[in-house]
Amino acid sequence: MALSSPYFCSNASFPLFLLMSTILNCLSNIALGGNFYQDVEITWGDGRGKIMDKGKILALSLDQASGSGFQSKNEYLYGKFDMKLKLVPGNSAGIVTAYYLRSQGSSWDEIDFEFLGNLSGEPYIVHTNVYSQGKGDREQQFYVWFDPTANFHTYSILWNAGHVVFYVDGKPIREFKNLEPFGVPYPKNQSMRIYSSIWNADDWATRGGLVKTNWSQAPFTSVFKDLRVNACIWSNNGVPSCSANSNSSTNNPWRLSQELDSTSQKRLKWVQKNYMVYNYCTDTNRFPQGLPVECTVSANS
Repeated sequence: MALSSPYFCSNASFPLFLLMSTILNCLSNIALGGNFYQDVEITWGDGRGKIMDKGKILALSLDQASGSGFQSKNEYLYGKFDMKLKLVPGNSAGIVTAYYLRSQGSSWDEIDFEFLGNLSGEPYIVHTNVYSQGKGDREQQFYVWFDPTANFHTYSILWNAGHVVFYVDGKPIREFKNLEPFGVPYPKNQSMRIYSSIWNADDWATRGGLVKTNWSQAPFTSVFKDLRVNACIWSNNGVPSCSANSNSSTNNPWRLSQELDSTSQKRLKWVQKNYMVYNYCTDTNRFPQGLPVECTVSANS
């Protein structure tokens, strides 16, 4: 009997007992989400974070006393992470809702979506950043082409050995390539959890801190649903449950290591041309001694 599906680890023939062992091992490699009770735990907020509708919906709230947050129960090394969010409506100035991956320790890796609130009628800013070995300062910011408070929209992170890609509703908005041959650190060895939180950041979030949070509008609530994870789970003994070094899509259907195709590249350029509002790679005032290496390499590639 052959295992021909790409979701299995091999296409060889096995005796029945080996077949069942292989299937169980492969199932540990792929995390399929959809129920917040099973996938995450609320870690702070003293009741301001709530899981509802039999695990289908999660709400995080902020008031003047505290925000709230959650983290995934599993850690991952490479994968695709999708989340649907509906952000704080109305006057959300000073408020940040975050959805990100992060490792532990002082030399951490991190891949960020942060949604910076604004005055009523003004657009949210989608703030992205990539940290490796504790070094970040790689901010790119975007407006979006819809009202992110009116309906749920999907925000995705693809993280593999070749690149990190940020998506909004399936459209790539940013790509951060692995440029280690040029001396640029890349997040590749440290497992990361999914985190999300809502907090008051009115010292910087809206117009550099000029617009403060209007607490008369509290509580502020962002709502989450349909967390989908297709990733390599980091096991309790400190090794991934699937091979992060394998190039085989048969072994690792979550890996998706191919480059963005021509259609995706066009979509990426369209978003960056029409909706990017800040790019650290063009901020010569911030880097008077020269732009970071990845900016010049990417520009010349």
